[in-house]
Amino acid sequence: MQIIMVEDITRNVARMCCEANMHLGQDVKVALERALTIEESPAGREVLKELLENAEIADKERIPLCQDTGVAVVFVEMGREVIIEGGDPLEAINQGVEKGYQECYLRKSMVGDPLKRINTGTNTPAVIHWEMVPGDKLKITVAPKGGGSENMSTLKVLKPAQGEKGVIDFVVETVREAGANPCPPLVVGVGLGGTFEKAALLAKKALLRPLGQAHSDSYYARLEEVILEKVNSLGIGPQGFGGRITALAVHIEYFAAHIASLPVAVNLNCHASRHVERVFQGVKK
Repeated sequence: MQIIMVEDITRNVARMCCEANMHLGQDVKVALERALTIEESPAGREVLKELLENAEIADKERIPLCQDTGVAVVFVEMGREVIIEGGDPLEAINQGVEKGYQECYLRKSMVGDPLKRINTGTNTPAVIHWEMVPGDKLKITVAPKGGGSENMSTLKVLKPAQGEKGVIDFVVETVREAGANPCPPLVVGVGLGGTFEKAALLAKKALLRPLGQAHSDSYYARLEEVILEKVNSLGIGPQGFGGRITALAVHIEYFAAHIASLPVAVNLNCHASRHVERVFQGVKK
């Protein structure tokens, strides 16, 4: 068994909130640099150069990549041989989010009620997804999600007979209708199967896979390539100025489904694709 103290969770989540918002992931940098070699549109190329320059400035000056520092979405994978001591781990995560957003001067975007619209002033509560897994490790991923891309995400339960073509058409149409709103070039997360809510969670989790890493199943790896090609043929381009690079990647996650259902969720992410993960190793008991 491994014992992990809640104060370690709070401290690390705070750092992760800062890091995710201020430092562009290396996989994203590589993808943007590669996109620059492919993009033919002068305006599109200029945008890609500015995005890379923006990342350099944010990293050097320790300022946010974007003024929308997002909802703090937190994924937790807790090994069955892990014991968390010293308090409530969910409270510890929220304390870490509040601490990180305060200390790094990140914009606080959460309202406590979706209709009364009063800002909580702490960017909490975080949206926390908790999963029990085998082993003695605790993995936490902090993925700030901006409103512009989240607002353009969609979900639909297709008929099974619509099959692969129905999925492709739905994903491409979602990107077409989104246009420049989600700040392309995008990372497109697609969730297939399960139920209404499961498909949405799968689409969100799909965004966490490193760019450049193909799906482990060759069928879905091929489907990702097909959808990416169709998305990039839309001509929306970087920040909507036109061009070949509307998306950097399409990532699919799937789950079993009812014989009568084919749920499909599309979660769009902006070019920054912000997320940071930590694996905690506590004290052996």
